[in-house]
Amino acid sequence: MKNEIDNKQILAVYERIQQRGEVTEEGKFYQGITAYSDIDGYTVYLQGSGVLLRFGFHNTYHLDYEHDKHKDDFLKKLYNIANEE
Repeated sequence: MKNEIDNKQILAVYERIQQRGEVTEEGKFYQGITAYSDIDGYTVYLQGSGVLLRFGFHNTYHLDYEHDKHKDDFLKKLYNIANEE
């Protein structure tokens, strides 16, 4: 799982969701992914398709999911958002 996602891609997707997403109680929602951060902004979260991605200090991330299918769907959504015009 290590380095499946480029750190720059995570941040680009987070920023795109912040710019284009709809405000929800959890954060901003766009194309099936919710993006939010902790209070100090050091950790950002991307959540959708049964997956939670935590991206934090020292540019490390962790994916929480139960099934590989969920992870595959989530990664596909991240890729699609990152490659939008």
